[in-house]
Amino acid sequence: MPLWTIYHTPDLFTDDDKHQLAARVADHYENVGLPRFYVVTLFRETRPEDFYVGGEPAAAAVRITIDHIARRNPDQESRRRSARWIKGMLQDQLGQREGLHWEFHVDETSEDLWMINGIVPPPGGSDAEKNWAKQNSASPY
Repeated sequence: MPLWTIYHTPDLFTDDDKHQLAARVADHYENVGLPRFYVVTLFRETRPEDFYVGGEPAAAAVRITIDHIARRNPDQESRRRSARWIKGMLQDQLGQREGLHWEFHVDETSEDLWMINGIVPPPGGSDAEKNWAKQNSASPY
């Protein structure tokens, strides 16, 4: 499961912006073989007086934390590719805004500590996972 938590100061994203970004994120993971419903994106608006960068309140800022559980990058080059992909996807919406501080990081979490609807997800690339992707939902296997 990729979990994207996007902390942001007010008025940076419209509802349409949020929907478009969440759909692009889900599209990417679906294109690399994950069931679409694995992808969760949360937008967490944070007041500038509660969002500090370098010890100072940030008027306009975005901090994205990404948890990868379903898959891991096997080596440094694949991690760099993932970081470039993320940057490229965010650059259009965030990189053009003057005065905006934005950053992200990715954690790779143990899949041993993950369940969906109380079910341990099937092994990556297995027939059961492909069936989950086709159904776009979890089911016993």
